Amino acid sequence: MKKNNKKTLIFSLGGSLIVPGDTISVNFLKKFRELILKLLRKGHRIILITGGGGICRKYNAAAKKITKIKNLDLDWLGIATTKLNAEFIRCIFGNYAYPKVLDDPNTKVNSKYKLIIASGWKPGCSSDKDAVLWAKNLKASAIFNLSDIDFVYDKDPDKYPDAKPLRTVSWVNFIKIIGKEWFPGKSAPFGPPASLLAKKLGLEVVILNGKNIKNLENYLNNKKFKGTIIK
Repeated sequence: MKKNNKKTLIFSLGGSLIVPGDTISVNFLKKFRELILKLLRKGHRIILITGGGGICRKYNAAAKKITKIKNLDLDWLGIATTKLNAEFIRCIFGNYAYPKVLDDPNTKVNSKYKLIIASGWKPGCSSDKDAVLWAKNLKASAIFNLSDIDFVYDKDPDKYPDAKPLRTVSWVNFIKIIGKEWFPGKSAPFGPPASLLAKKLGLEVVILNGKNIKNLENYLNNKKFKGTIIK
């Protein structure tokens, strides 16, 4: 993949940052909005793809308690939650954003629109894959994956107290850690289908805790930061 468009920034914004529990994260979103507007003023074009997060998992869990439900339908339910989150994000940016939430990463958008809000598109993957497709089609060199974790670990830190944080990790080793299997509600720093495609394209993905806006700014300004680079 030709890496020639550093002015286009792709953000995969985890649903856990938008709605971390039962309430919307207003304080975080105010600060995040300020940062995005600052980047727009610097001349960047920005694509924000929203995830479903905890809301998605709650709907999926409830549906499975009521009836036997197909994974395909759980995926469509998840996509719907990404669209709700995306519509909310589009609203808070008002006239700065393209006036419609987009799902298809192949959509041609007039270049005068510098901020695009996107959602999940098709079943069989998380919205992380949509971020990869946007990066591919707009020739962006990297994706900023913002969630509620500081690092990728060499194994699941919830199961293994001795899990070690990784500053950098290859795609081959990262895929070994998370596996290749996808199922609705799977929790991974970056989804398996997205990771396999990013590896194929030679993309770089930066895993950052989105709640730490200063840390994100440090990375963007080539300063010391806390996070994991997958490449």
